[in-house]
Amino acid sequence: MNTLAKIQSLVKAPKGQFNNFGKYKYRSAEDIMEAVKPVINPLGFWLTVSDDVVLMGNRFYIKATATLTDGTNTYTSTSFAREEETKKGMDGSQITGSSSSYARKYALSGLFCLDDNKDADATNTGEDHSEFILELKNCKTMPELLNLYNQNKDSVESNASLKKLFAERKNEIK
Repeated sequence: MNTLAKIQSLVKAPKGQFNNFGKYKYRSAEDIMEAVKPVINPLGFWLTVSDDVVLMGNRFYIKATATLTDGTNTYTSTSFAREEETKKGMDGSQITGSSSSYARKYALSGLFCLDDNKDADATNTGEDHSEFILELKNCKTMPELLNLYNQNKDSVESNASLKKLFAERKNEIK
């Protein structure tokens, strides 16, 4: 068995966090890193995670890269999270930090093949709606919200959890 496959089969990262608002369990990047260390360290591997700010079009994204290495063999996974210009209740560094945490979580999940189908970001449906949910949370005006709805109408109407999230966000914006 290849070393990465062995590591992936041994890593168990339980969802130790609970979101009271959404009533779901999830795992954070920190949870994943704590689960990984006891598996990789005895094998002579170490893990690093780094971020870069990337401009795509007129939007800034945080690009997180998770790197697993033993000095000879190196494995990487990357993930992106869009950084909003403003977010209610957050200053600039908090917005960047939130985007970083999100991107890091998914870079780590990809590297260690962690199943996120039942994570909060998939609204516990088995489908990945994380991009929609992130965009939904970042809508600030009713026209933005309606535009997002129109682009995802079929998914929203066929998924009770997404429909509920959309309705809640609509009430928040009013």
